[in-house]
Amino acid sequence: MKRRSTSGAARTARLLAGAGLGAAAARAAYVALTRRPPGMNGLPGEEVWGRTNHRGEPVTLLEGPAVVAGAAAAGLLAPGVEGRMRAAALLAGAGSALLGGYDDIAGSSSSRGFKGHLAALARGEVTSGAVKILGIGATGLAAAAIAGSPAPSRTGRAFDAFLNGAIIAGGANLMNLFDLRPGRAIKVGLITGAPLALTKSGSAVVAAPLGAAAALLPEDLGERAMLGDTGANALGALLGLSATRLGRAPRLAVLAGLAGLNAASEFVSFTKVIAGNPVLNRIDMLGRRPAAVHVPPPAGEAEKPDDAFRSSGDGVAADPA
Repeated sequence: MKRRSTSGAARTARLLAGAGLGAAAARAAYVALTRRPPGMNGLPGEEVWGRTNHRGEPVTLLEGPAVVAGAAAAGLLAPGVEGRMRAAALLAGAGSALLGGYDDIAGSSSSRGFKGHLAALARGEVTSGAVKILGIGATGLAAAAIAGSPAPSRTGRAFDAFLNGAIIAGGANLMNLFDLRPGRAIKVGLITGAPLALTKSGSAVVAAPLGAAAALLPEDLGERAMLGDTGANALGALLGLSATRLGRAPRLAVLAGLAGLNAASEFVSFTKVIAGNPVLNRIDMLGRRPAAVHVPPPAGEAEKPDDAFRSSGDGVAADPA
């Protein structure tokens, strides 16, 4: 009993250390990035990373890179993480972030959802969303292969690699689907990540991204910044990676849930479902600013979709409201 208590205390200490490192690194990265936003192709940083929300107020996408930087730094320094998982976390987080950043900066909303991107591919059009879908799938498989599997047979290890890769990729895309309201994606990450943080196998991996995301939750809720595809894809991929150390049966259940929710997003508005459920809506509104008063557009101007301020051009993240 004493040994078990000592082990639990050590795991808690590692969890707190990882979360604290992630939070500190993310805040430092956010301050540095927003103080001097990086430009691109001759464009000033404010224009590259700046967006306008539904209130007509400026928000920045630099929250995403800051969360990724915090999670990466803490993942490399946090105690209790085996070398293979450190490498897998770096690949899953950075790879998903780079692909999400590409869609943040170069993306178009002409095609939405898996169906839209696949239809565009069938027409010979390669959308930024399609590049991201395929890239995150490949990144997930590579990260799963690096993390390895305890299965004794080659067939079992191959099965685990495909299963774990699908969980990482599915988690990355699903988290992006929730980044349509202030703070929603981070709240989903904290709620789903908390049980993983309590497990013996996943606590060390999940601590860094949860700490990094939680540190920037006030910026997101205050509508000063948003995760964008960069941060949401990386956060989801890292949560998915932390779930790959569960038993095979729980992992199959996790994948079934991810697949079901990703598929449902093609036909159902998560925003409407959340708004129609008193408990989910209360959680969703916790800490958020009051809803903006709706002002009809001037005559002759088209109505701007309410979700537009949370979407940075990625059709995959579009909520079909």
